[in-house]
Amino acid sequence: MATVDRWLLPDGIEEVLPPEAARIETARRRVLDLFQRWGYELVITPHVEFLESLLTGSGQDLDLRTFKVIDPLSGRQMGLRADITPQVARVDAHTLRREGPSRLCYAGSVLHAKPQALSTSRSPIQLGAELYGDASASSDIEVISLMLEMLELADVPDVHMDLGHVGIYRGLAKAAGLNGDSEQRLFDALQRKAMDEIAELTAALEPALANMLRALARLCGGRQALDEAREALTGAPAEVQAALETLVLIADQLAARYPDVPLYFDLGELRGYHYHTGVVFAVFVPGVGQSIAQGGRYDDIGADFGRARPATGFSTDLKTLVSLGNADLSTPVSGIWAPHVDEPGLWGAIRELRRQGERVVQALEGQSQADAAPLGCDRKLLLSNGVWTVASLAS
Repeated sequence: MATVDRWLLPDGIEEVLPPEAARIETARRRVLDLFQRWGYELVITPHVEFLESLLTGSGQDLDLRTFKVIDPLSGRQMGLRADITPQVARVDAHTLRREGPSRLCYAGSVLHAKPQALSTSRSPIQLGAELYGDASASSDIEVISLMLEMLELADVPDVHMDLGHVGIYRGLAKAAGLNGDSEQRLFDALQRKAMDEIAELTAALEPALANMLRALARLCGGRQALDEAREALTGAPAEVQAALETLVLIADQLAARYPDVPLYFDLGELRGYHYHTGVVFAVFVPGVGQSIAQGGRYDDIGADFGRARPATGFSTDLKTLVSLGNADLSTPVSGIWAPHVDEPGLWGAIRELRRQGERVVQALEGQSQADAAPLGCDRKLLLSNGVWTVASLAS
């Protein structure tokens, strides 16, 4: 192997250098401060866990995206986290065990064995918020609103949001008596909007239910799609009607709160079907082929950790958020240059300035004041009448 090849990073794994690293860190702090103002508490989950814990329940869908290693201490198989959401659900259900609603947030690196899409990073910084313990639409409205506030904070332009509800398809499939294989085949056909295939797969069903399932593929568009859905799903089971009305309620509340955010509805789009249980949502921007933030309701996840709780939340990649946003994340670089001398009081003066929040760079052996400006220093420490004072670099 050539020497230069030793330092090549794997595909999809990247370093973040100054000043971009500072921009990302500034964004992380601002977003976490935003979450804190909404009452969300920060949790930090481990990067690696025993595999059976990491992939419990809904986490099983992450199996192909999870790096596996052997723990040299126990000999057991471990996994590097590919998604923080299941870990936070375990914290709520198993560790905290609070009564009543619980609001948690997180920010940390994850690692994907395979990229989610071509040219995407395999080492995103996942950022998100989760609300547990409340099954009402108010929780869904809150987390979606928080997600939109986060995007506004980052000044991401031209956001469009897609909304759906997996409970509509679940309820119709249940009423039709579809088994696991036929339900999955129809699910796949709906994702592709393969109308002929959908018609074939529903041909043997009771006509009213068949027509409702076929209608899901065309029930998409703006707000009028929900009105069309009400008409097309007249006579549907009560749980289907309830799911649709929940989606209508959420849509109307969001339209009132964020009238400038275009909303798109697709009742045949079942993003995260095997994971989510209710409303699902995703944000898109022009020129990006996949969602930049996404989430939904996933009420069943806590059961695998011994305590089923209603749950809803969202996540995004912090690096993507920074790259798409127009917010000013620059950190003004200024500082004070301290000489490399052994003079009484110098160290004390440096410590006091740093305690006050000043950036002080002390010269190393062989460095002179000429090195100050390239290191972002615009002032210097000067000994005057036995006292170290801050003066202009030019003085």
